[in-house]
Amino acid sequence: MNGWIDDTNRPPSPSGLTGADGKGFVATMTDTIKTPDSVVSWVGRMPRATRPYLRLMRADRPAGFWLLMWPAWWSTAFALPPSTPDFWRFCALFFIGSIVMRGAGCTWNDIVDRKLDKAVARTALRPIPAGEVSVQKAILFAIVLSLSGFAVLVQLNSFAILLGVLSLIPVTIYPFAKRITNWPQAVLGLTFNWGA
Repeated sequence: MNGWIDDTNRPPSPSGLTGADGKGFVATMTDTIKTPDSVVSWVGRMPRATRPYLRLMRADRPAGFWLLMWPAWWSTAFALPPSTPDFWRFCALFFIGSIVMRGAGCTWNDIVDRKLDKAVARTALRPIPAGEVSVQKAILFAIVLSLSGFAVLVQLNSFAILLGVLSLIPVTIYPFAKRITNWPQAVLGLTFNWGA
């Protein structure tokens, strides 16, 4: 099995690459290989040193930050008319906050799950298990993203700051929920819907 979890129903590789068992994926990562966990996109055209970090924060997969951003934008649209300067300021803050905090959450998830990710074909080529980013550098990256999110958060009122800080509870426990329940996505859903 070469370190992969045995999964006889594993789909064929979208890139046509196979592992030793004829089903898996090769255990190397280049900038042009499409893995089941990530698609090659604009990230492959960025400077080489930034690519693992962009993949770590799932910048190549925007659906996650959309799930954070759209409810915040809808709430802003209900609270303020677009003709006010605050409307556009809040939209910009929520846009930036959604990207950096989703990235921080994904990085935290990959730090916690690094040993499991190494054993699963879908996640083995993520930057930490693939050895492209060390755990120490991933922790530092998560701190930088979190501080960027905090800089956005302190632009809001005290109630929003409290909600933002409390949202770290489900973000923190999500990777561990996979170990104690068959429904970890319920915790993830709570995390994404916290601010809505």
